[in-house]
Amino acid sequence: METRVALITGGMGGLGTAICKALSADGFTVVANCLPGDAGRADWLKARQAEGHAMHAAEADVTDYDACAAMVEQIEREIGPIAVLVNNAGIIRDKYFPKMEKAQWDAVLSTNLDSLFNVTHHISPRMVERGWGRIINISSVNGVKGQAGQTNYSAAKAGCLGFTKALAQELCAKGVTVNAIAPGYIGTDMVMSMRPDIVQGIIDSVPMKRLGKPEEIGALCAYLASELAGYMTGATLNINGGMHMG
Repeated sequence: METRVALITGGMGGLGTAICKALSADGFTVVANCLPGDAGRADWLKARQAEGHAMHAAEADVTDYDACAAMVEQIEREIGPIAVLVNNAGIIRDKYFPKMEKAQWDAVLSTNLDSLFNVTHHISPRMVERGWGRIINISSVNGVKGQAGQTNYSAAKAGCLGFTKALAQELCAKGVTVNAIAPGYIGTDMVMSMRPDIVQGIIDSVPMKRLGKPEEIGALCAYLASELAGYMTGATLNINGGMHMG
């Protein structure tokens, strides 16, 4: 069987990198999506090469439907058919709702929710045609339970779960699974760069009294991308150290 291609949006961030590495270790040809002109692209690829992972990069703003179409077309033409899609791209623009600006709402909904349509719409029909595919959507514990100061983020990540369940029903008889992962607080470089007292406050709020490891999310993605996960679809997998159980 030829090597399967996996596309990870937002693939060069802390969580994205862990997902890329996990899928590469499982034998997938990994393509990490990044923004056009990403200054860290070359260094990121070199770092993965040094770790033994030969990966590809694909530039596209996931808020741009036509740019996503062009990215998918280029990947399939130059690298191969996309068998796994991980919708991981996301941003935060936190503010309490009465003071939230329209631009902050729009930016988060566009990047965290509209992107699911923009990317998946070009890939899912190809998966159906080939009779095999894995779509993995990265949501959040705050999309499951909500979080003060994050009405935009919580709304987008909750929308991700509805998208997952509906699309799973459409594709479940076509050989394509659609699942969501809802991580809690993960110890990415971005989180660990916060003030120590803030990080400690986050840890204190987690029943397990630790942050999640990016590798734990990567491993869960690797399972969902595997043949053994072929009977699971429409699921939300909570991985949050006990912050929310449902």
